[in-house]
Amino acid sequence: MGNDRGDKAGMMAIDSALVRELAELLADTGLSEIEVEDGERKIRVARTLTAAPYAQVAVAAPAAAAAPVAAAAAPVAPADDHAGAVKSPMVGTVYLCPEPGAASFVSVGQTVKAGETLLIVEAMKVMNAITAPNAGTVKAVLVENAQPVEYDQPLIVIG
Repeated sequence: MGNDRGDKAGMMAIDSALVRELAELLADTGLSEIEVEDGERKIRVARTLTAAPYAQVAVAAPAAAAAPVAAAAAPVAPADDHAGAVKSPMVGTVYLCPEPGAASFVSVGQTVKAGETLLIVEAMKVMNAITAPNAGTVKAVLVENAQPVEYDQPLIVIG
């Protein structure tokens, strides 16, 4: 077999320029991974995200969309003051129920178990279940259905 890079049993020819371009695209968009396929060749580039890239995205969020949400949440104490807040692990759209017209996963006053689904955050057309980190009672729901959310934004308070 030797070192024939075209041989499927041998090593795959890697287009390092394409890999660099995909890595730059990840950095520019704040995505955690990207995958491209060209015939039989498939390249996946992934990275571990920290809070810093999302902090930049949060600054770029439209102020007009955030203002009504802040006004609606005014009667509640500032979200940062809530101990036990479950925060969003990503930027996306929050859904409080499994499908339109269905009952919410949880409501204020409800007791939840560790691992129980609290809500869904959709990011890049992927539905990500956000689960309770521990058992407790839902003290507050800090978001509305179909609301855009930012990384590390408090969503639900469990006490």
